[in-house]
Amino acid sequence: QVQLVESGGGLVQAGGSLRLSCAASGRTFSSFVAAWFRQAPGKEREFVAAIDWSGKSTIYAKFTQGRFTISRDNAKNTVYLQMSSLKPEDTAVYYCAADLVWGRRSGYDYWGQGTQVTVSS
Repeated sequence: QVQLVESGGGLVQAGGSLRLSCAASGRTFSSFVAAWFRQAPGKEREFVAAIDWSGKSTIYAKFTQGRFTISRDNAKNTVYLQMSSLKPEDTAVYYCAADLVWGRRSGYDYWGQGTQVTVSS
């Protein structure tokens, strides 16, 4: 079991930046792959990015277009999502997720409660 708590969401103007954090507790976090997903109102939850156990390999959704960076600090049991050049269409609830299997864009076993990101135009 691993528990995940997101933070860092908020209101930002288009073109601005935010860094989301996901603090993990429970089992050794370095054993887990970590990922970020998002869900906009009226839309399905979608994959944003994932990072492997060591932090050396990452996967991104095409829409991130180099604007988002996922990273992790296993000493702090924390995963980050740095978002820049934000657009109104990035408005969504952002979720942190964890799993034991690398390379997946769905089917994660553990989820946080989400943090709201709102980008104003």
